[in-house]
Amino acid sequence: MSDRGSITRRIIEEHLAEGKFEPGEEIALRIDQTLTQDATGTMAYLQFEALGIAEVKTELSVSYVDHNTIQSGFENADDHRYLRSIAAKYGILFSKPGNGICHQVHLERFAIPGKTLLGSDSHTPTAGGIGMIAIGAGGLDVAMAMGGSPFYLSCPHVIALNLKGQLNPWVTAKDVALKVLELFTTRGNVGRVFEYKGEGVKTLSVPERATIANMGAECGVTTSVFPSDDNTLQFLRAQHRAHDWIELIAGDDPDGDDYEDSVEIDLNEIVPLAACPHSPDNIKPVAELEGMEVNQVCIGSCTNSSFKDLMTVAKILEGKKVHPDVELIVAPGSRQVLQNIAIAGGLTSLINAGARIAECTCGFCIGNSYSPATDAVSLRTSNRNFMGRSGTKSAKVYLVSPETAAAAAITGRITDPRELGLKYPHIALPEQFYIDDSMILQPARTSATGVEVKVYRGPNIGAPPSFSPLPDTISGLVTIKLGDNITTDHIIPAGSRMKYRSNIAKYAEFVFEPLDRQFYKRASETMRKGKYNIIVAGDSYGQGSSREHAALCPAFLGVKAVIAKSFERIHMANLINFGILPLIFDSRADYGLIDRGDELEIPDVRWRLANNEQIVVRDKSKDKGKNGYEFKVRTQLTKRERSIILAGGLLPYIKSGIKVNGGGER
Repeated sequence: MSDRGSITRRIIEEHLAEGKFEPGEEIALRIDQTLTQDATGTMAYLQFEALGIAEVKTELSVSYVDHNTIQSGFENADDHRYLRSIAAKYGILFSKPGNGICHQVHLERFAIPGKTLLGSDSHTPTAGGIGMIAIGAGGLDVAMAMGGSPFYLSCPHVIALNLKGQLNPWVTAKDVALKVLELFTTRGNVGRVFEYKGEGVKTLSVPERATIANMGAECGVTTSVFPSDDNTLQFLRAQHRAHDWIELIAGDDPDGDDYEDSVEIDLNEIVPLAACPHSPDNIKPVAELEGMEVNQVCIGSCTNSSFKDLMTVAKILEGKKVHPDVELIVAPGSRQVLQNIAIAGGLTSLINAGARIAECTCGFCIGNSYSPATDAVSLRTSNRNFMGRSGTKSAKVYLVSPETAAAAAITGRITDPRELGLKYPHIALPEQFYIDDSMILQPARTSATGVEVKVYRGPNIGAPPSFSPLPDTISGLVTIKLGDNITTDHIIPAGSRMKYRSNIAKYAEFVFEPLDRQFYKRASETMRKGKYNIIVAGDSYGQGSSREHAALCPAFLGVKAVIAKSFERIHMANLINFGILPLIFDSRADYGLIDRGDELEIPDVRWRLANNEQIVVRDKSKDKGKNGYEFKVRTQLTKRERSIILAGGLLPYIKSGIKVNGGGER
């Protein structure tokens, strides 16, 4: 690997399968590792089976069960059994329920500097904290990577975030992540990578770097990446993995073109921050919120559930009691974290203080447990606070650091932790973590053993639905009109609904449930009339998670096009994978002229898309000329992506045997 230029460029160039490092152009990357979690993995493996490949072709693939571990009814348990049998059959490691959150466990046990990781979860960039190019994607893209195909993406523009100084006591990596969100917001960062540089980086441990990289996903960047240095070596040595370390430091950039922009962040100037309802970029200093009554505090998630995070909280709570009006939930990020805080005495302090110790899972972060009371204020160390994501639509969720969360747990109110009057507990990482990998199961079948494994399929599991090629003309109704910042949680809810993730016909009944409970009924009626459903949206459509069900379920309901002001990267890729045409308004003013229920026609769309010609939409419900009101839309699709849409999605495209060079043609 070259020692010159940005870390991002060096890793990408080392893994190029197609194209070259030219920001904005399509490239294809060889993928070294993949990860899946149970909420997205079940469908990913159903799609992998459809490829007809005998064994995964990556260096390492891991199947984690960390989202839907609550087994109320047979659905989750059946899916876990399916995942376990698939892993055994195809050469995949299986992390059992209770072993921990995929990103925390992967950082601890498998992440390697300089490698590439593709995961069916939007917070896969957590591994950027150890020096990987780690990217979140839809399950079908991950299935393709497991089958040996490269991952296609737009070559990113690299933004250098130069950290200087050092964090003051009670100010944390979470506050750095929130500061980055304040600077960059959740919109307008598609196709970028945040690369962290500067003397300030040396003051941050790998778990702290991972927290910052994790929340880059909320900005919508492709990934975030840190150097691999002596701190990285220290972490890997503590994990008994020093052999996986390589030094990876940004070198000279002689041409000055590796970085599109450079932003300086002075760690000394950052204060405790909070993301206020209902967006991760609604940032205010904690000091401005002081005194607000708090009902619930949840500490954990893939963002802040490391040994350092929980031992810090344990030391703050040592000898104290949780405020009588506050419910405190603590969820360790992994079984390793739980074991090591127990050895260090932190678990006893948490229990004695009155914390409820949750399983090592995502849990409260995705709203499938520990939902707050009606109108409650909940302080959480997780990464998203979209309305209703907690499982309670009226709740007000604030995202804060573990230190700020612990302060509120003691006082019953939002409190600047610097005002607690306590000495800050500096927690050092152990020289050697206690390691127990017994809940990570090795596959039964490999190319060496050839052992046959029967795949278990419960009654909730069905085959992936198939979709028809793009028609010559799309005629349909605007079944829903949406505003800006629509998240995948809005499109297809998680929480209690997620147990239907492997039953698309059932899960589709809940499309847009948080926004419009009648959508499923209207969409079904439109299909009965032989027309397509069309979605109209504002800016940043498809924020949030990588769940491909937010595209797959609408496709099942006959959605053939989404017309929006702009799209987020992962969701746009998922739309393409399932044959939904993502269209962007040429004139943003046209958005305001469309109403729900309007009849739209997109004529000659197949020919226009195939030839990369201008696409026109006719609103036949508007009285402007005999054909109705016409407006122009455009796509941001490569030649390969256009071919996928024409075929009706990625699986039909593969089965058709069409070969189109990547090359970035637009």
